[in-house]
Amino acid sequence: KSCQKPVDKYIEYDPVIILINAVLCKAQAYRHILFNTKINIHGKLCVFCLLCEAYLRWLQLQDSSQNVDPDDLIRYAKEWDFYRMFGIASLEQTSFLLGILITLWWMRPEMLKTKSDFILLLKALLLSSYGKLLLIPAVIWEHDYTPLCLVFIKVFVLISNSQAIRVTLNLNRMLPWLAIIFGLILENGVVCLFQKMGWDV
Repeated sequence: KSCQKPVDKYIEYDPVIILINAVLCKAQAYRHILFNTKINIHGKLCVFCLLCEAYLRWLQLQDSSQNVDPDDLIRYAKEWDFYRMFGIASLEQTSFLLGILITLWWMRPEMLKTKSDFILLLKALLLSSYGKLLLIPAVIWEHDYTPLCLVFIKVFVLISNSQAIRVTLNLNRMLPWLAIIFGLILENGVVCLFQKMGWDV
C-alpha cells in the first residue's frame, strides 16, 4: 500500500517474458512461478524428464551393444532395457531429491516443519528440473559436441534446482549448494551400487 505498486512485478508480464527470465534463473521469476501461479504439471514434467533420461541411456546402451549379437532375432526384447533404464533413472532422481530434503531438514529443521513445506520444496525441485527436456534435442541433433551439451544440461538443471531451493526456503546461496552436493553424492552412491550389481547405468 505504501509504494502503490504490485509486490510481484511478473503479474503484469507476458508468460513468454516470465519463461525467459526463469530460463535465465532469475529468483523473482521462480518466486512468481512457485507462489503466484497455479501450475500443477510437476508430476507430469517429472515423468517426462525421466522418460527423456531413460531414452538417452537406452540409446547409448543400444549403440554400445549393437554389434554384440548380430543373429539376435528378438529385437523387441531390448525394449525391456528401456524400462530398466527408466527404473534406474527414477531411483537416481529419488535418491537425489531425498539427499536434498534430508540435508535441508538436518541443517534447518525450522524451515521444514510441516508436510506442506516438504511438498512445496519437492514441487519446486521437480519444476526446476525442466532443463532435462533439452536432452531430446541433444540426442536428435547428435554431433561431436553431444557429451559437452549433456554436461551443460546437467549444470543448468543443478543451477535451477539451487534457485528453486533459495526461493522456496528464502536461503542464502551456500546452503542450497551444500544440499545439492549431498544429493549428488547420494545419487552417485546409487549409481555405484547398480554398477556393483553388474547393471549398465
